Parts: sequence; structure tokens; C-alpha cells
Amino acid sequence: MARAGVTVELLAEAAAELADEVGLENVTVSELARRFGVKDASLYSHIQNAHELRVRVAVLALAELADRVAAALAGRAGKDALVAFADAYRDYAREHPGRYTATQVELDPETAKASAARRHSDMARAILRGYSLAEPDQTDAVRLLGSTFHGFVSLERAGGFRHHPRGADESWGRVLDTLDVALRNWPAQAVDSGSGRKQRGS
Repeated sequence: MARAGVTVELLAEAAAELADEVGLENVTVSELARRFGVKDASLYSHIQNAHELRVRVAVLALAELADRVAAALAGRAGKDALVAFADAYRDYAREHPGRYTATQVELDPETAKASAARRHSDMARAILRGYSLAEPDQTDAVRLLGSTFHGFVSLERAGGFRHHPRGADESWGRVLDTLDVALRNWPAQAVDSGSGRKQRGS
């Protein structure tokens, strides 16, 4: 029987805390059971395996990060919104490394649809509408932002910037300046009059 007071929600929160402490890859049912002072079998009344635990951490983290980004974006537009979005993303990754790793977990379509993943995309697109970007450029720009933020944060977390005198914060600021310029000067796609196909503008 499941231990009274233990719920799926409490397990997800405890797993998220554990992920921040020891890394998402080290979140196991056995370790979580020790945290709750129960046998492994007790937790299997609530979850199937460690993968389900990590998925639940991913769903929790996506919601937390979406709430943080939404609060940061309130009343902002243009470059101010871009910087607020990026800073909220980076700060969350630094404060909650295990949770952040979980946001990269691939979710099945049904779980992804029910999660806050769509909110992240919608907020990014709201920022990009301020730069007058429409489809398909908007999707390309969403991917550019996500790749840039994740790449910088991942390198920073791995210690990739520690051995250079140039501070990571200074580089981060310049990266955001560059993204703002790129978004304001997004290359047009010209139409080839012969084929009718769109071509990337020079």
C-alpha cells in the first residue's frame, strides 16, 4: 500500500529538488524512497519508474520557468522583452540546474500538449511579433533564440567560460545586443520569378 501523505505531486517536487542537488540523471526511485523513509515498493504505487519521475520533473520545471518568464515579460516589449525573457531563462538554469536539464527531456505528444511547453513558444512568438516577424521567419527566429540561450547556458554550466578573463555576463549582454540587431534586420526572402520559389535574400 502507498504511504499516507505521499502523492504524485509531492514526489515530483522532491524529485525536482533531488535533481538540483545531484543531477537529473541521478534521480532514482530508490534515492527518493530513502528521502521519504519508505521502501521502493511504496513509491511504485504512485509512479512506474525513474523515467516517469524525470518526466514529471520536466513538466514541473516547464511550468515554473513559464511562470517566471511571464512575470519578467509583464509590460515589456521589443529589446526589453527579449532581455527579460533571456535573463529569466538563464537565471532559472543557474538556480535550478537539475530542473533546467529536465526541460530538455523529450515528452510524448500528449504530455507535451498538456504541459507548459506551448506557453514558452507563445511567449517567444509574442516577443517576435514586436520585431514584425511573421511566418516562416517567426519559427526560424524562435529556433535561433532557443538554440542561442540553451547553447550559452549549457556551456556556462559546464565551465566553458571560466578560463578566460572576459566575464560571462559581459558576453551574455553582447549576445543579446547581437540578437536584437539580427531580429531588427531579419533578411528578407525574395521570390524567384522563374520558379516562384522563395530564395534567401542577400
